[in-house]
Parts: sequence; C-alpha cells; structure tokens
Amino acid sequence: MSQNAAIELRNITKTFGSVVANKNISLTVNRGEILSILGENGSGKTTLMNMISGIYFPDEGQIFIDGKEVVIRSPKDAFEHKIGMIHQHFKLVDVFTASENIILGLEDEKRFDLKAAEKKVREISEKYGFSLDPTKKVYEMSVSEKQTVEIVRVLYREADILILDEPTAVLTPQEAKRLFEILRRMRDDGKAIIIITHKLHEVLSLSDRVSVLRKGEYIGTVKTSETDEKSLTEMMVGKKIELNIERAEPCNPQERLLVSGVSCVNREGVTLLNNVSFTARSGEILGIAGIAGSGQRELLEAIAGLQKLYGGDIVYNDPKTGKKENLRDKTPLQIREMGVRLSFVPEDRLGMGLVGNMDIVDNMMLRSYRRGKTFLLERKAPKNLAEEIIKQLEVVTPGVSTPVRRLSGGNVQKVLVGREISSSPTVLMAAYPVRGLDINSSYIIYNLLNEQKKRGTAVIFVGEDLDVLIELCDRILVLCAGQVSGIVDARKVTKEEIGLMMTKIKTGGENKNGKE
Repeated sequence: MSQNAAIELRNITKTFGSVVANKNISLTVNRGEILSILGENGSGKTTLMNMISGIYFPDEGQIFIDGKEVVIRSPKDAFEHKIGMIHQHFKLVDVFTASENIILGLEDEKRFDLKAAEKKVREISEKYGFSLDPTKKVYEMSVSEKQTVEIVRVLYREADILILDEPTAVLTPQEAKRLFEILRRMRDDGKAIIIITHKLHEVLSLSDRVSVLRKGEYIGTVKTSETDEKSLTEMMVGKKIELNIERAEPCNPQERLLVSGVSCVNREGVTLLNNVSFTARSGEILGIAGIAGSGQRELLEAIAGLQKLYGGDIVYNDPKTGKKENLRDKTPLQIREMGVRLSFVPEDRLGMGLVGNMDIVDNMMLRSYRRGKTFLLERKAPKNLAEEIIKQLEVVTPGVSTPVRRLSGGNVQKVLVGREISSSPTVLMAAYPVRGLDINSSYIIYNLLNEQKKRGTAVIFVGEDLDVLIELCDRILVLCAGQVSGIVDARKVTKEEIGLMMTKIKTGGENKNGKE
C-alpha cells in the first residue's frame, strides 16, 4: 500500500512553567506503518502523545491530519479526528461487560442497542484476530483481555490513528506475540500506529520506523531495518553505552531466607498466595516472574512484614550469628529490631516507598531517623547520601531539597532504589525496580543489583521483562494465580517456557532445569 502522511507535527513546543517538555518537534506518521517513539525518562515522549490525544494543548506549533491543519483541545476532539490512545493503565469499569465498556461515553439520541453493539464488537474482533467475548465482565478477564477491550474500544469509534503506551508491559511473550500479529494486520489495513516502549528488541521486531527524542528535542527518525539496539541507544543518550549485563556465578551461596508453605488471603477471603515455598541464597539473584496480579507484590510484602499470613513460615538465617529467626507475624519494625536487614523496593514507589511532599534528603532520613540519639535530627549524612545517589544514578533534579513529587517517575525510582541499596542489606527485595526507566537508567540499576550479589546479598528481583530476567538472574521462580508453577535455572530456560508456566500451574514433580 502506498504510504501518505496520516498525522504530521510541525514545530510543536510545550512548557510547564520553566520546564521545556517539548521544543520545536516535527515528525510524521504515515498510514500503513508502525512508528516507535524512543527516549530517556523526561525526554518528552508522553507529553507529545498527550498533545496528539487531546490531554494537553501545545503552546506553539501545528498538527496536520491528512494534510489539513487541525486543533485538538480535548480527547473528544481527538476522537472526532479518529485518534485513539490506549494507556498503560486500563480505564475500565470492572462490573461492566466488554461491550458495555466499549460503548460507555458514546452519545446517541436513541437508547443503545446492546445486541447491535455486541455484534459490531464481534465483527471488529474477527477482522483483526482478537479473542474477545463481548458479554464477559471485566473483573473476570485476564490482563490481555482487558487490553483487548481498550483497543477494540478505540476501533469501535473508528479510530485509524492509534497510540499505544507500553502495550506489552504486563503481557506474557505469547500474548505479546499475538498482539504484534494483530498490530501488523491493523497496519496492513491502513492504520497509522504509534508505539511508546522501552523494549528495544520489540521496537526492532515490530516497527517500521523509529523516532528518537532527547531532553525534549527531536533527534531523528530511522528505519528499523537500518539500525540496531546500540545505535538507537546512542541516539537516545547522546553517547556510547555498553548494554551488557554481566552475570557472575554465585560465590559460596548460603541459604539466607527459607519460605515454606506461605499462604495469605485478603479481607474478602480471596486467596492471594497459596502454599508458596522457595529459598533465597546469598550471592545470588532470584527472579520472580508472573503475569500482573499473580501474587508477586503480596509475596514480597509478606516477607517484609506487610502482609498477615494464615499459613507457612519465613525463616531468616543471620549471617553474623548463624541464628535462625521466623519472621512470620512480625511487624516491619520488629523485623528491623531483630537485626534482620531487609531492604524493600515496593511496586508503588510514591504510595509505599517515598513521601512525595518531602525532599530527597528527608526521604533518605526515613531509613535512619530512629537511630538518632537526641530529638534533633542529623541531616549531614542523609544529605551526603542524597548527593551521592543523585550523582551515581544520574537523577535529574534541581537539587537535594526538591520535593520528590516534582521528579519524573523514573527519577523517583532511582532515588528509592539508591536509598535501599545504600543500607547494605543482607536481603534486597526489588519489585519492578526499572519500571518506567529508560534503557540507560535500567542498566545502571541492573549493575547495582549485580554489585549487591557480589557482596553476598540475597537479591530477590521481581521483573516483567523476561529477556532481562533470563540474562540477569541465577534462578527464576514463576508464579501463577498465587501459586508456584516452577523454579528454573535462568541459564537454561527459554522465555517461551517461562511464558507457558506463567499461565499454567504445574502440579507434581520437579520442573525442567529446576534446582529445588
């Protein structure tokens, strides 16, 4: 199919006070192509897409659709120009069916014909290869099905310019592969598709062209057939970056944390973890894989004393005394007072990890204020630590006195990981520590985790990128619906095998390549 410009941006500029988010950006997306947008944290990718989808309005510049200048002041305007954005965090009503969510918000003078809507949803699904039951309630759906509802919703509104923000972040490799096949069909049907992703291998396998932003400015667009990961990273960062995760062999691994038969339920009586058992060893990185909501967060919270258990034990082996302590039913403070050095990088970085209204120095002090000998707080050491973290992790901030809530999501994550690692833990638990980070920042974090491993720390790493889990970890524990479906050797397993385990609970016998 001959390509022509579906949407063209000319000299788009957007500022927030003194911060320039986008500066004179010009780029074109053609019909019948998939364009990926790459850039470091804070490079302006999301801001630019939010202007196309009507969430923000540009301060300067022009937007053209099919060669005609348009003004997009709201998401409603964007839909009228057949632009639809699928956000990373789904915006669905759980108690509604797929069809009810899809037609929600549409205006119609007559009463909606739900049967007709369901028929149209089926037609769209069949056309592009979606697997979607229009009558299924959202709360009964998998993450992949919920994403399908979001995509079909914009197609139902006849969108032919689609923007997808991190579309594979919570998908298994098999689900991501199916999504790519669907996106290629949509491209072949003449749709213009824009993808925001941090996964360079996906960019190269899926997109036709890649546009790179750096510090709010447009760097250039290249054909994916004429580039590679190293070249794209250099365009993003502005310098040569080595993208290698050095995985050393575990040195004298000792059992540090023994989790046996751990089970817990929520207030509604729903089982969150069911008979989970594993061992975390010093000088080793144990990865935890699973589709979203499989119990990863609850497992780490249980170890940290934030989840009440109704079954099982969590035994900690103190490396100094050799004494074994059961952490079950102890509070986080009690765990700390026992001398157990657990560091916990939670999934919700501002909700659980840091206090948004406090500055970086004060957030450093959250780890140490109880050790003070007087009512006056000592700020010199936390300030030095904050300055060291800013320098080592390349945190973009006006200074150490900046409130954390004013930092970008990626820089908030750096502050949190840096603070936890600085406490020299014997067990370091990290839930999605690189979520929202660009490729350069992610590799900084991976190397920090490897440094902890070399120092004899038992590292438990919850990740969503299976390629990284396989390359970084020594063993991988796979969770499915709150149960362990297998523990495998990361050096021998494939991501396809892990993907199957993420969706199917194994019963009986040892797993292939397993060591437990």
